[in-house]
Amino acid sequence: MATLRALECLVALVDEGSVTRAAAALHLSQPALSHQIAALERELDTPVVERLSRGVRVTAAGRAAAVDARIALKAAERAVASGRDVAAGRAGRIRLACAETMTVWLLVSLLRRWRSRRPEVRIDLMEFTSTDAMVEILMAGEADIVVGPEPTGTTAHVERLGDEEMLVVCPEEHRFAGRSSVRVDDLVGEPFVHYTSDNGNAAWVDRFVSSHQVSLSPVLRTRSPRTAAQLAGAGMGVSIVPASALAVRPAGAVLRFDPPVRRAVVAITTVPSDALVALFLRDLRNQGLPVGGADHVAGVDGVDGLQDQVGDGSGGGDERGVVGGS
Repeated sequence: MATLRALECLVALVDEGSVTRAAAALHLSQPALSHQIAALERELDTPVVERLSRGVRVTAAGRAAAVDARIALKAAERAVASGRDVAAGRAGRIRLACAETMTVWLLVSLLRRWRSRRPEVRIDLMEFTSTDAMVEILMAGEADIVVGPEPTGTTAHVERLGDEEMLVVCPEEHRFAGRSSVRVDDLVGEPFVHYTSDNGNAAWVDRFVSSHQVSLSPVLRTRSPRTAAQLAGAGMGVSIVPASALAVRPAGAVLRFDPPVRRAVVAITTVPSDALVALFLRDLRNQGLPVGGADHVAGVDGVDGLQDQVGDGSGGGDERGVVGGS
């Protein structure tokens, strides 16, 4: 197949009408340019220039090839420019899979900045209730970055972003409501709002209470931690929810565990060296978890203090804008 360099030499010959001037325009020696033209003639199996006593003349075949050669060279220039734009974060596409509770809690402000500063970058956002399910999507090549709790296991690149506190929600009239914290064994015998098996919190909660030799008494199950918080606050029982699920104020009381219970929040990718992915991870790392996260819930005897911990990620309008944007 003809090389771009050979096509470039052909176009220069057409434009300059002389081997000497064409070689000078391309900063090549005359023998080097002649070598490229000879290679092109072998590829086309026909002469593209006629050697005259006073120079050369481009043949009809050469002129015809030069027309499409210009198109190919322009396309090559665009390809290089596109690659540079993506490497600089000015263009491209990121497919982002995120735990549903963390979109508002963690990503809205970052996505808003990217939308403002990198308007040509397309971000496809997918929300899930299970990190393991997101990892499957990632390994199948259908996502570039996963953000959520730690998965059960993966061979992909995992970067820890920080810790998220796990909290207890109960009705306002519940015996826990007057406390600032509860112990795990306080949950024994309490009607418990649990999670369906397709939600990663179900397995996490079961492992957590089992490690403390505690059994729960589920009265119903839900797929959403936000719904679990609302149901518990409305009097259906108590529930364990991640701090990220409390961006929307639930009814009832919110308490921390004694001692506090935290779980890691991670970013996972199979292509950490990809320029656009690396830029997004860098910004995510520099932003950190929301101000007032797991380390600033002390003293919360309701949800007022928790509203401070979600910062500017509490705007429902922003969430719709992000999902529908770019």
